[in-house]
Amino acid sequence: MNDFLIDLPSATRAKLSAALEGGYLSLTPSVTALRAALGRVEEAEALVAALQELHRLGMSPRGAAAALRMLDRVAARQPKPDLVLSGLQIPGTFARDTRQVYDELLGGAEASVWLSSFVYYNGPKVFETLAQRMEQRPNLRVNLLLNIQRGWGDTTKSEQLVRSFAHTFWHKAWPGQRRPQVYYDPRALEQDATDKAVLHAKAVVIDDAALFITSANLTEAASERNIEMGVLLRDRSMALTVVRYFQRMIDAGHLRLLPGA
Repeated sequence: MNDFLIDLPSATRAKLSAALEGGYLSLTPSVTALRAALGRVEEAEALVAALQELHRLGMSPRGAAAALRMLDRVAARQPKPDLVLSGLQIPGTFARDTRQVYDELLGGAEASVWLSSFVYYNGPKVFETLAQRMEQRPNLRVNLLLNIQRGWGDTTKSEQLVRSFAHTFWHKAWPGQRRPQVYYDPRALEQDATDKAVLHAKAVVIDDAALFITSANLTEAASERNIEMGVLLRDRSMALTVVRYFQRMIDAGHLRLLPGA
């Protein structure tokens, strides 16, 4: 099937299949005939070329109509991604709210959560929904991937920075009784700039089925004021790919477990 036909808006594809099925349109139409059958059509010349390609392949108008209807049924079964935004509310922009998506995903998890963020701020608030869900679902497995930052010019030993981060996280940031597994990238603690790297990914995977990739960190500013953008995908294959990526980094020792978990 020609890519142009695959990318047609579903409403246009439905009108096209009806016109072909009803005999109102052939597979070798002029642009004028196409517009007479379908009304206003974007890139009419490209659509004519796509139909002519089906004709050269030996397809009949009724066969083409059946193929287009099948394409619509397959497309209808695919979950659509959601655009997720933070910041300014612009009229005419249809998207979901970052905070609402975070709360919906974390508050609805049943089996597993993978949550990665470069920074967090006001831990008791940003982790509240997740901590409550862990209490509600005793079998819920939660893995957090967080970056431990070394300030510019800070020569403190890496082990001390890790202990300090862990103490702050467990005693001041994490609000729940049950504790998640928390991992960090030790390369973020390197003093040599050529070896230094950070855990910068912002992503959530819920129950190996939903994947939220966003520019927003776990902060109130990122959820409410900053201009942030992300995509929510309900795609099990993609979600599992991210989970396996994280798990393999842990298994290989690239990510280390934070003390106290």
